[in-house]
Amino acid sequence: MANSILVDVDEGVEKPVWIENVEPFVGNVMESLGYDGEELSILFCSDAFIRKLNGEYRNIDAPTDVLSFENGDSYADDSGKEWFCAGDIVISLETLPKNASYFEVDENEELKRLLIHGILHLHGMDHGDEHVEKGREPECEMLRIQKDLMEKFAGILVMGA
Repeated sequence: MANSILVDVDEGVEKPVWIENVEPFVGNVMESLGYDGEELSILFCSDAFIRKLNGEYRNIDAPTDVLSFENGDSYADDSGKEWFCAGDIVISLETLPKNASYFEVDENEELKRLLIHGILHLHGMDHGDEHVEKGREPECEMLRIQKDLMEKFAGILVMGA
């Protein structure tokens, strides 16, 4: 089968020139994880938008880099094909460069990390209180898988040509 990946930009946010590269990258990550017949959406937004979501759903009055909203429903399309609705990923285009600077990586690498992080959350993975930290090896399963995927997809340009 395949996966259905919907990518969009929130109203009022300039559409990045590289946005068409997101769907194939996410598709490759999902395929490498063995996810098939799934549907997910990715929305790029501003800090103000993600701050509102963070406050509403996590009671945190601050912007964040990425939020994931699991769905878990299934449906059959008009042809009878069964789809699993993984959920939605929201990424702040304003926080992305700040993270890249903090982690001392380019924005392309940070974008890939946020996309992978969101995909793993949509599939029930969690990292508890552990977060990615400079110079520290991850201990929890989710962050180890994320690190492995980052290594597997090293050199892939999502933000480039």
